[in-house]
Amino acid sequence: MCLLIVAHRVHPEYPLIVAGNRDEFYARPTLDAHWWEDRPDVLGGRDLEAGGSWLAVSRQGRFAAVTNYRDGSRGPASNTSRGELINDFLGSDLQPAEWLESVDGDDYSGFNLLVASNERLGYLSNRGAGSRELAPGIYGVANATLDTPWPKVSKTRAALESLLAEDTVSESALLSILGDRALADPDELAAANLPLPDTHGLSSAFVIAGKFGTRSSTVLLRRHDGDVRFTEERFDAAGERTGRSDFRFDVGAQSE
Repeated sequence: MCLLIVAHRVHPEYPLIVAGNRDEFYARPTLDAHWWEDRPDVLGGRDLEAGGSWLAVSRQGRFAAVTNYRDGSRGPASNTSRGELINDFLGSDLQPAEWLESVDGDDYSGFNLLVASNERLGYLSNRGAGSRELAPGIYGVANATLDTPWPKVSKTRAALESLLAEDTVSESALLSILGDRALADPDELAAANLPLPDTHGLSSAFVIAGKFGTRSSTVLLRRHDGDVRFTEERFDAAGERTGRSDFRFDVGAQSE
């Protein structure tokens, strides 16, 4: 994932609201969101190159998503895929803060990780921010640490705040936020200490950049009663939608 916005325990109906874009090279082999055959309690897309995921949820109500940390000055820490963090958390029974304390960030290239149980949300970055449990609130992250005011993060967070204030949260409204293709003003990027010209083409919420771009947009809505709605839309290199998958399940329900 390269953009995530999350509302944690601030909506009267949905204690967890997640909207995220996965930006990746189109040549990287990927499976669409599905219930995993080898772990039928897990729903999400899957990276066929390294075997992990970028965003997934379990029938137990656990959620995890990861974004890369963009830092050209550092090489990979190891060959361990950051997507394996998703697999590991969803297979654990630990609460987010406790599980995050067990992660050795030195085993991975730069990342931001958000993980949630039914009541709690935790964050970890191995690029200086450390780990912590998050209080109820609205959060955003792209390829720097949590709530770094990059233009796309600030803009999409503000849009989510507006939905919450107007009580108009829905899959379509969240997908519309993720679909914003307007590039940031170069002055905004300069103010945020983001280099030009490389960053300008990646400054929109929805990225179209040749061989690289937004391949999927995902929305997750979890209600207080355990009802979970999960929507994934997929796109080609021209930004045209190529497919959509909608899932709905109850936390704690057994797989069929």
